Amino acid sequence: MSYADTVFINMCRDILDNGTDTKGEKVRPHWPDGESAYTIKKFGVVNRYDLSKEFPIMTLRRTALKSATDEMLWIWQQKSNNINDLHSHIWDEWADENGSIGKAYGYQMSVKHAYKEGMMDQVDRVIYDLKHNPFSRRILTNIYVHQDLSEMNLYPCAYSMTFNVTQKKGDEKLTLNAILNQRSQDVLAANNWNVVQYAVLVHMLAQVCDMKVGELVHVIADAHIYDRHVPLVEELIKREPFPAPKFTLNPDIKDFYQFTRNDVSLENYVTGEQIKDIPVAI
Repeated sequence: MSYADTVFINMCRDILDNGTDTKGEKVRPHWPDGESAYTIKKFGVVNRYDLSKEFPIMTLRRTALKSATDEMLWIWQQKSNNINDLHSHIWDEWADENGSIGKAYGYQMSVKHAYKEGMMDQVDRVIYDLKHNPFSRRILTNIYVHQDLSEMNLYPCAYSMTFNVTQKKGDEKLTLNAILNQRSQDVLAANNWNVVQYAVLVHMLAQVCDMKVGELVHVIADAHIYDRHVPLVEELIKREPFPAPKFTLNPDIKDFYQFTRNDVSLENYVTGEQIKDIPVAI
């Protein structure tokens, strides 16, 4: 079975069996009908994926690789905060009449900062350091900017990436590892979606920096299953998983800004039936 399925099943089982329930507490999220959206949650979930062994996409149900990649590139490559630049409708609930989500996500990636090497945004700084200072312990991004929170239509959930390069014995190429920090996650709707996005990002950055892929470590401060999602999750984790598919990234792309959602593909991706119309708390 896919290792991503194993991680997902074990995480969900742990949340459902050992998590804490927020029912009756004062919570911000609510359902479209106005009722409070309560969760069963676990604090401090840490999942590790070795990208050199397997691409971490689940098979219990299909994760849309190209759409997930498109959203990641919207933030990291286009550095956009406008939903009109997306090919999906994931962010529609949080956009204003002009399509803007405020000073969130891609906006923060577009802001240039002063370094001794000159003015660079966070993405360009990461790429610069991976190429010129790969063993630096300062290669990271952070889009949870407190001074701009009041102008964000949604506070960032996945807010920080820390990159760390290692030299494995016998390997000519360096290995790129990363930690994804997430303050909060709707496990059913977003867990594998985020894992896939940032696994693709690590693959892309490794390729353009002439490195191998290593580990992706996913740290979730508040991993939760919404009350209306519990029956869906219970059914999902009882399914029989399939073997992991083979992931391919267009090897001809050497410039991060040249990648598109069509440069990623999967072979032999067999999955269970998709869960449709998952209710989304807002």
